[in-house]
Amino acid sequence: MLKVGIIGAGGYAGATLINLLLRHPEAAIVWLMSEDAHQGKKIADLYPHLTGQLNLACQTLADLDKNLSSIDLVFLALPHGIAINYVPRIIDAGKRVVDLGADYRFADNAVFKKWYGLEHATEKYLKQAVFGLPELYRAEIKKTKLVGNPGCYPTAAILGAAPLVKHGLVELDSLIVDAKSGVSGAGRGVSLKAHFCERNEGLEAYAVTTHRHMGEIEYQISRISGGQINVTFVPHLTPMTRGILATIYAKVKSQKSKVKNEELTQLYKDFYKGEPFVRVFDDKLPNTKFVAGTNYCDIGVQYNEATGQVIVISAIDNLVKGAAGQAVQNMNLLCGFPETTALQQLAVYP
Repeated sequence: MLKVGIIGAGGYAGATLINLLLRHPEAAIVWLMSEDAHQGKKIADLYPHLTGQLNLACQTLADLDKNLSSIDLVFLALPHGIAINYVPRIIDAGKRVVDLGADYRFADNAVFKKWYGLEHATEKYLKQAVFGLPELYRAEIKKTKLVGNPGCYPTAAILGAAPLVKHGLVELDSLIVDAKSGVSGAGRGVSLKAHFCERNEGLEAYAVTTHRHMGEIEYQISRISGGQINVTFVPHLTPMTRGILATIYAKVKSQKSKVKNEELTQLYKDFYKGEPFVRVFDDKLPNTKFVAGTNYCDIGVQYNEATGQVIVISAIDNLVKGAAGQAVQNMNLLCGFPETTALQQLAVYP
């Protein structure tokens, strides 16, 4: 039985990890850490839906070293810049790590510093980390001890754009990602932007040219294309609890302009053939309700012959495929478990 610790158990991603791991037949949660204000509190006191399911109390990061010997793998779900201080100690103790934060998503220290304003103090470990998008980097994930779990917006955007970029179908400087997220993406902390009266019946764009996930999207799309590119990324906050719908626009190269909808759909089906958590639709478009609570990424593709634009719609649950579900998927790969273990649930619908 794999013994698992969760650092950041008090947040939405941490709670979703607990939900998933409680149904995992090969993993046992043995340690929970949350913020100092939660020290000693039972996790079911923070999340009553866990009553009778998990009786552990939250500890703090000060308790990490004395607990490491009894843990095989650690999930970190922390704000950026904090995991840097703890991941080296966990790795050096011979444990495996899945970091749900941003600290190990870039192999390039300069790119990390550009987007997060921090000098990466553990560059040696940064070079060891693998970007945890299984559909693109499954073989590398299986060989590492440190996974940088992708962000929610980048997961939807990269999976939506990757086939077009990989096959050289579109002008790379034409890529636009217009994405809408549920409010749970802002975390559990109290803030004005998550206030019911501010969010209900309103739709708002934010961080239009500065959102840090733009750096992650650009970095990975550049890796796929083999050259440095820039992406226009506009995130929006919507009055729903969970889900991301990303609409991706790209101009088809002139020599490819005779492409048809059916060909594009088949290209996506071929690209994601055998992928357990990517569903490519033929005759319908993705909806966040189709993926709510699941680890699926649903994709639909359309071609506008009049404008020469491909339009890709990608939908995920921001807390599952966009965070905790993908983290468990990465854990399964790291530890040799069947990749879909604990992740085969369908959406609660309607």
